[in-house]
Amino acid sequence: MTVVGLTGGIGSGKTTVAKAFNAFGIPIYIADEEAKKLMNRSKIIRRKLIALFGEQAYNNHELNRPFIASVIYRDKDYLSKMNDIVHPKVAKHFLRWLNKQNAPYVLKESAILFESNSYKKCNFIVLVVASKELKIKRLLKRDNTTKEKIQAIMNNQLNDDEKAKRSDYIIKNTTLENTQKQVKIIHKSLLKKLQ
Repeated sequence: MTVVGLTGGIGSGKTTVAKAFNAFGIPIYIADEEAKKLMNRSKIIRRKLIALFGEQAYNNHELNRPFIASVIYRDKDYLSKMNDIVHPKVAKHFLRWLNKQNAPYVLKESAILFESNSYKKCNFIVLVVASKELKIKRLLKRDNTTKEKIQAIMNNQLNDDEKAKRSDYIIKNTTLENTQKQVKIIHKSLLKKLQ
């Protein structure tokens, strides 16, 4: 099965792009969402995260996301250690999901496709980009957050120029109509390559 990695910095519009691919019948695996589910469901992950962050890592059996976010954005070592705990489990979960799919290709959406080295297991990479100003505007509207918190997350992600060097396709996500046109072109291109 051909795996197409879909990535982009926070606020770039990966979800919008994923939905556009899904409209063509392409199955989508959203790694970040699955990671969140696994952090709540997996007893092994829970035990390791409590060992790493302390009892505050969970509130009423749910991941204490604000607390963990405050720790990892102050200290990148914690982010790296957390990823080392969570990503191997997500990778196994993805393979089980992949084996159930029946489509010309699948999309694996991950904000940290390059940072987690997941890109190495993808046949093609689609990068979603947008201006920093547009990303911040979207995030302030979408999330209950501040420019400082957004900047901290952006600082922990590889910049778009570095990602672009390793990507097969780049979508400039400015307007919905333009983005959908770009997705259609890439979808056709991928189908042609897979013949």
